[in-house]
Amino acid sequence: MEGAFPLASLRAEGSPVSFESGHHVRIQRNAPIQLLPFRRFFRGFEKVPAVRELFGARTEQVLRDLRVEFFSSRFGYMGTSDVDGHILISTPHLRSAEFEVVYLDVVHELCHVRQFRQKRPLFYPKLPYVDAPSEIEAYTFTVREGRRIGMTDRQLFDYLNTQWISPAEHRRLARHTGVAVPRSKAPRRRVAR
Repeated sequence: MEGAFPLASLRAEGSPVSFESGHHVRIQRNAPIQLLPFRRFFRGFEKVPAVRELFGARTEQVLRDLRVEFFSSRFGYMGTSDVDGHILISTPHLRSAEFEVVYLDVVHELCHVRQFRQKRPLFYPKLPYVDAPSEIEAYTFTVREGRRIGMTDRQLFDYLNTQWISPAEHRRLARHTGVAVPRSKAPRRRVAR
């Protein structure tokens, strides 16, 4: 029965293989996760002043060691693992979002990478997303970078709008990050395609 599973390729990658049997089936419980080098997909970030501010003299080493993991869900954009600090990226978002949005999302996640490396919490389960200190810091940093590259407060306000926050939370996040809340016209929703 082992021939039905790609054991050789798993062993070649050094992944432990564990099967459980029951009800006439066998389930492989350890699935390999392939982490790819950040710099294979994102080049030149070591020269971005904001990224250098995050990591200082260690910038090139941090980015050389950093890994990314791609996922195919249409929900979500990017995230940072609180287990080992690698970045997770939605492939539909990577393919379809505007360049500036992907750029700012990477800067945002690199701020989370720094937080992880400093052993600071990334998630605050008892707080709303927009009130979590890790998110306020990362979005504030990202807004500053957005301004540096020439984005307006209106564009930044739209950038801050995500699928999982309410309009009131969106306005609160804008206030937390120093982005002016427009008086008119509904914000564009960032939609993962």
